[in-house]
Amino acid sequence: MSFIRLQNITTPYCLKNITLDIKAGELVVFLGYTGAGKSTLLNVIAGLAGYQGEVYFNQQNMNNIPTEKRDIGYLLQDIYLFPHLNTFNNISFALRATGYPADKITTKVESMLDLLHIGHLKCRYPKDLSGGEKRRVGLARALIREPKILLLDEPLASLDPATAKSIRKEIKTLHSRLNLTTLYVTHDFTEARELADKIGVIANGRLEQIGSVQDIFYQPVIEIKEFIAACGH
Repeated sequence: MSFIRLQNITTPYCLKNITLDIKAGELVVFLGYTGAGKSTLLNVIAGLAGYQGEVYFNQQNMNNIPTEKRDIGYLLQDIYLFPHLNTFNNISFALRATGYPADKITTKVESMLDLLHIGHLKCRYPKDLSGGEKRRVGLARALIREPKILLLDEPLASLDPATAKSIRKEIKTLHSRLNLTTLYVTHDFTEARELADKIGVIANGRLEQIGSVQDIFYQPVIEIKEFIAACGH
């Protein structure tokens, strides 16, 4: 049974008739060059972009469900942490804003800090965090409400290779541990190879191919050399 189903998703100037089924617990990487439509697809799923077509979560039509009620965690490429809040309060903000019991917030945030190995950062402010540390705090904030779907839009962009590799391992571990349905956008082939259960190749607003890592890299619909060149590699 599909947990996310997209039917004939079309957006102005971008996506073109995308139909896709994603199983519960899958980690699907959307691979494509800049401007291909990857981020727009995540925004459609999150309810942040207008579209034609149908979006279903677990057989429920989501077309008229606002973003805040879609049970989604979303980590953008640009990590927008509140500069006036320390790590603990950045992570707990969504809980406090939604009326989560005050006496349980500390325990829940401490658990998330431990899960991501960032307990030593809880009193630091964003200006005192490295790029990798900000990504981990942003990931903790996206996960704190225990969403059923996690959207990751180029989360490792601009990080040095060693830090990016470390966080990739953490994302893979978290995905397995939490059994989250996870959609990950990148133009980086290494990220796609290391993370994906499935890869969806998007070009010119179309879903050209979806399949296993082996399918995409060894039986590509799009000529892989041309695609690599288009991605700037």
